[in-house]
Amino acid sequence: MKINRNYENVKKSYLFIEIAHRLREYTSANPGADIIKMGIGDVTLPLAPAVVEAMRKAADEMGKKETFRGYVDDNGYDFLINAIKGYYKKFGVDLDYWEIFVSDGAKSDLGNILDLFDSDNTVLVTDPVYPVYVDTNVMAGRRIIYADATEENGFLPMPDPSVKADIIYLCTPNNPTGAAYTRAQLKEWVDYAKAQGAIILLDSAYEAFVTDPDVPHSAYEIDGARDCVIEFCSLSKTAGFTGTRCGYTIVPKTLKADGDLNAMWLRRQTTKFNGVAYVIQRAAEAVFTDEGQRQIRENIAYYQQNAKILMSGLERCGIKYFGGKNSPYIWLKCPGGMGSWEFFDKLLKEAGVVGTPGEGFGVNGKGYFRLTSFSTHEKTEEAMERLYKMLNG
Repeated sequence: MKINRNYENVKKSYLFIEIAHRLREYTSANPGADIIKMGIGDVTLPLAPAVVEAMRKAADEMGKKETFRGYVDDNGYDFLINAIKGYYKKFGVDLDYWEIFVSDGAKSDLGNILDLFDSDNTVLVTDPVYPVYVDTNVMAGRRIIYADATEENGFLPMPDPSVKADIIYLCTPNNPTGAAYTRAQLKEWVDYAKAQGAIILLDSAYEAFVTDPDVPHSAYEIDGARDCVIEFCSLSKTAGFTGTRCGYTIVPKTLKADGDLNAMWLRRQTTKFNGVAYVIQRAAEAVFTDEGQRQIRENIAYYQQNAKILMSGLERCGIKYFGGKNSPYIWLKCPGGMGSWEFFDKLLKEAGVVGTPGEGFGVNGKGYFRLTSFSTHEKTEEAMERLYKMLNG
């Protein structure tokens, strides 16, 4: 018996586990401490009423013989797939039924999709980067190269034709920086991928936060994207499904790769995934109704107001920041030249506020810090007041 030695190359501690460890140590030594958590991007508002009602109705159906459901359909129930199709049509994107695959979230699919690719592929990721993109490929033993996302390029690196890549990870709007590619910029990546014979794995978990009309909600708004892009979407931030778990992945039938990726993904999912529960899929369907959309837009607007509070507070403190406009994340430059973890400890111990050290997202995250807008107005305002007092005595 031999184990997968590639796991030995993965960082021993996942970023958010380390944050939880440091927080636990501090609260153990300081019981009763009033901590404002703005680190992990978990939502705080409850599920929309339309979603809860749909879930309740579906649960009742499961308790009656005539409406009980057993195993789910291969790639999702008709009602949810058709609802997702209708949502994409709002962006001028016409998807085929069999291109939509319902899942338990983008994070799972972003890792599981790698089952389709040989380990002898070069993977290109931006840095800073969501850790899952890197860790899942390290586990598989793939070669990873980086495109530098820096203050100089607005944390939106563009493709270098001299660099060879087979699998490209993009996240737009970006986690952690909040930066978002315009249509013209995303078109450059699509053209690059097609020239390379590469596949783009595009994480679109935050598309519902887009406000800039020049930033696409879907890669498939870009000409040629259906030939080279697999898109991953999540209801976690869109509709508060972080604890409910539902998302979907789009695998176009027209993908030009060394094999039929659409058919391969269907085969993979029917072999290694049992689907998303009927009750959850009914709840997800409600997200895409007119009433559901109205209600979740209210929740998103609430978080967007928090982002404005954060930006205003940072301006008051004289701290340079990025993001916030098309994203629930604020990416700030640590004041006084502090390191990411140094600022984390200071903010925790002196202000009782928890954020995410940028260093945990890669080399280019050193000296930067991420705050999330997933809190209440009151706590967001209080966090900014505490930060100001910490920096100004």
